[in-house]
Amino acid sequence: MDEEYDVIVLGTGLTECILSGLLSIDGKKVLHIDRNDYYGADSASLNLTQLYGMFRQGEERPENLGRDRDWCVDLVPKFLMANGDLTNILVYTDVTRYIEFKQISGSYVYRDGRIAKVPGNEMEALKSPLMSLFEKRRAKKFLEWVSNYREEDPSTQKDINLDRDSMETVYKKFGLQSGTQDFIGHAMALYLDESYIKKPARETRDRILLYASSMAKFGKSPYIYPMYGLGELPQGFARLSAIYGGTYMLGQPVDAIEYDGNGVAVGVRSGEQVAKAKQVVGDPSYFREKVRSIGRLVRAICILDHPIPNTDNLDSVQIIIPQNQVKRKHDIYIACISSVHNVCPKGYYLAIISTIVETANPLSEIAPGLKLLGPVVESFSRVQELYEPMEDGTKDQCYITKSVDATSHFETMARDVRNIYKRMTGNDLVLKKRESAEIS
Repeated sequence: MDEEYDVIVLGTGLTECILSGLLSIDGKKVLHIDRNDYYGADSASLNLTQLYGMFRQGEERPENLGRDRDWCVDLVPKFLMANGDLTNILVYTDVTRYIEFKQISGSYVYRDGRIAKVPGNEMEALKSPLMSLFEKRRAKKFLEWVSNYREEDPSTQKDINLDRDSMETVYKKFGLQSGTQDFIGHAMALYLDESYIKKPARETRDRILLYASSMAKFGKSPYIYPMYGLGELPQGFARLSAIYGGTYMLGQPVDAIEYDGNGVAVGVRSGEQVAKAKQVVGDPSYFREKVRSIGRLVRAICILDHPIPNTDNLDSVQIIIPQNQVKRKHDIYIACISSVHNVCPKGYYLAIISTIVETANPLSEIAPGLKLLGPVVESFSRVQELYEPMEDGTKDQCYITKSVDATSHFETMARDVRNIYKRMTGNDLVLKKRESAEIS
């Protein structure tokens, strides 16, 4: 360990492992340390014994749930957009050679007391039970505008300037009702709250296009998921870093970050050993004095013996409950997968519900999600603090990742990767597709 490196990465969560892999490809000498003896941190996938050990210490797991090796239970519920940023990073880095993916079968949204499929294009909008006949026509015109808008052709713009006009203005222009705005903003554009409505419309249009193009790639939903659980992703990027010369140390305590007289990080100390580095990257748990709490997250992992009701008996779905539908400030997310993804024995399903805590009774806040699941065989819940860095890292060369959020997709995490990469290197992350790597 007593060597000099370009970068030391602390923690093997997915964000940290992606950055480790990308920086290794760039030719950086990387040392990757984790105090845990397993990869993944909050992005890990646990077997049944590990799950009970984490959530119900001292309690024996039920024998009727099958073998440990048949279970890969994610600690966080996340899907990949088929054309999203994380998928592009996987293809660019060729990590796709290590991981097999399967499509998520459906994307749903909760509206007026029931769940319905999210329309992925203008034709699906016409068939959607979410809207009245006249609202369907308005939504169809809106989605046509989204897909046909061209910067060089004013006739396609409907007198809307994407950089000047807000989404509130756009919604009014097309006469869309609040319920329609809910599923467009939260189930298609995947915003966490309502703040986007007052901002220029360009980003929202880009997000809707991403949803539609991801939907078109495979047809059933815009999402894909790695076989054997999300824990495969950080391990895939760890292999990538190792191929390019990265050094990994699991089960290695981290006692302190070392700084010079100007407060700039120069290395990491573990016991009597000190590894030197020009930059240090890590999750918030390694930098308690440099992060602030931005709220709490409540999450419930539920084992089911049936598909989620009213989802056409699909083997996997995402359901978003927009906050306006349940009088909240934040959305509720449900991610459901099954034995076809090799994460549980045949006949079982894993449904994970997440949201941001708003009251003194966090478990009551996921009740709207639990109601949609039907009978639950077993459930495991926890409340976690969410952290973000207080500074951007350019002064002290400590680049701290954000806590994993409540969403059931990876787009926010991919944005964090891009932002940190640019701050560390001074360059935008440019992804060029490799012909040898593709997700099919």
